[in-house]
Amino acid sequence: MTLAGGAYVARPLAAEGQVGAAPLRPPGALPEDEFASRCIRCLCCVDACPNRALRSMPQGAPGGCGGTPTLDMRKAACMLCALEPGDYLKCTQACPSGALRLVKKDQQEILAKVAIGTADIDLDLCYSYNNWSCGACYRACPLAGVAMTVGAWERPTVNSDACVGCGCCERSCIRYPHAIRVRVKKRS
Repeated sequence: MTLAGGAYVARPLAAEGQVGAAPLRPPGALPEDEFASRCIRCLCCVDACPNRALRSMPQGAPGGCGGTPTLDMRKAACMLCALEPGDYLKCTQACPSGALRLVKKDQQEILAKVAIGTADIDLDLCYSYNNWSCGACYRACPLAGVAMTVGAWERPTVNSDACVGCGCCERSCIRYPHAIRVRVKKRS
């Protein structure tokens, strides 16, 4: 469902473990084909992640992506290094190959260079759209008010142009199955 101004609140969510789905990549990742060819699988970004959100894809993963970094938001979200000292996102600073562009810990730069994915809300599952008030996803969003807003009953709305796909909303969702999921966003 698309709203005025490029915001949207829902579209059908793909099934878990969707075959052929592109993996969620770390902040600052180049477009998928370029990322997969430039990543040297050193896992420096995985080691640098203060929230341990990055993990290595298993060997034999589709598309020759084995050994490359990915995120599983239900296990750990990208916190955008919010509480970490320094001027740059740790994973982007650690990448020696250029597969991850250096990203400064500045809201404008994060919005311009981070495109992990976009949060999708399943209105049939979201408590706030079903006679309960929740708001856990909004309170977890590091870009609250920009990437996500809330209305009556704490009904969240995702601004697809500003959502970077950090996964804090998905990680915090109290509903099972989860009412909000991060899906891959095309990187440019």
